[in-house]
Amino acid sequence: MLKNDKKYFIFSYIILGILAFFMIFPFLWMIFSSFKPSWEIYDMKLLPSSPTLENYKNIFTFSGFPKWFLNSSIVAFITTFSVLFFDSLVGFTLAKYKFPGRNILFILILSTLMIPTEMLVIPWYTMSQKLNWMGSYWSLMFPGMISGFGIFLMKQFMETIPDELLDAARIDGLSEFKIYWKIVLPLVKPALGTLAIFNFIGNWNAFLWPLIVAQDSNMYTLPVGMAYFSSEASFQWEQIMTGATISTIPLIIFFLIFQKQIIQGIATQGLKG
Repeated sequence: MLKNDKKYFIFSYIILGILAFFMIFPFLWMIFSSFKPSWEIYDMKLLPSSPTLENYKNIFTFSGFPKWFLNSSIVAFITTFSVLFFDSLVGFTLAKYKFPGRNILFILILSTLMIPTEMLVIPWYTMSQKLNWMGSYWSLMFPGMISGFGIFLMKQFMETIPDELLDAARIDGLSEFKIYWKIVLPLVKPALGTLAIFNFIGNWNAFLWPLIVAQDSNMYTLPVGMAYFSSEASFQWEQIMTGATISTIPLIIFFLIFQKQIIQGIATQGLKG
């Protein structure tokens, strides 16, 4: 029986390895193509025969890529920290405090998840114009600074925290905000890590709203800038592959930082079950 189980696991890993290779191959092709010179970009070989860093030098020197990268970094990091703070604070309030209209308020927040982003573009645009935010970082960031999904996630996670633990903290003299900051947040790190990854990736890859509100190429984020750059350099695939490779690096780093929290959350929930 043990031999059969061992054969089964070996076969499973082989199948998963093959499938993983097919999933990773386009990503590997993109990375290696970024090191190919222009005359080798159409070569079907995966590894470049004459690897060069000239593409990386050119994209930072002869395009607006550094500014686009900075814009995306500012928008993604600020909105992520904003969502983590405000969504967790609202989720804590809805989960641990009883007040009139709490359930109605929660339903209204959930109802925002049913509205397509495309329907919100016009009110967002009108609001940006009236507040004179057009062409500024505020216009890029404000739609993503709090999310209904994040509030829902944090509320559901915080409801699992025993009320007795918070009561004991109150007896020890902690204020309500300190209870939230010092007691609750450390206990919901897995949820915070999950929310951080989803929000960072979503804002880093956002295209429609930055395309509408960025009135100057200096305010382009990476998705908008790369779309513009791709149309301008339609035959310079080595440059496009280089820009796409650099664009994915922050996403990978951010995921690697917070994946531990997600794994910890899955293990913790499994132990609770």
